[in-house]
Amino acid sequence: MRSRTATWFETKIRYEKTMENGMQKKVTEQYVVDSLSFTEAEETIINEMSSYISGEFEVTDIKKAPYGEIFFSDMEKDDRWYKAKLQFITLDEKSQKEKRTSVNYLVQAASLQGAVKHVDDFMSSSSSDYVIASLAETQIMDVFEHQAGAAKKDDKPEYEEQ
Repeated sequence: MRSRTATWFETKIRYEKTMENGMQKKVTEQYVVDSLSFTEAEETIINEMSSYISGEFEVTDIKKAPYGEIFFSDMEKDDRWYKAKLQFITLDEKSQKEKRTSVNYLVQAASLQGAVKHVDDFMSSSSSDYVIASLAETQIMDVFEHQAGAAKKDDKPEYEEQ
């Protein structure tokens, strides 16, 4: 399992999906992509989904995702995404009152209990006190990380040595 901090965008795409009974149905699916801008997020989701969808599809929504971090799992059975709201507990030195700061995380797991375990595993290396304020399954189908150094097919270097 690994975690990664980045700029994440939630994207929605709409397309005609072939159902198990062979019928076509218009569906809207949600994905999360790591990008530097809205434009790059749209390009990334189009490139990623082009290999999975035959026919036309459209990107219907792009917005910045509210996740401080995404906790990925390498386990094949972990095929769902959960939104975890953690509250970090600190003590105000002047007033001696407890202060809670909320941060949202996206967690890949097979079940709600698995998501709790993954959060606890990730947070075990932290010295911060926290509580899981909420944890809910999302409609997110997949998360696409930025491919560092991945060149596009038509990319050419600006300068080549002779």
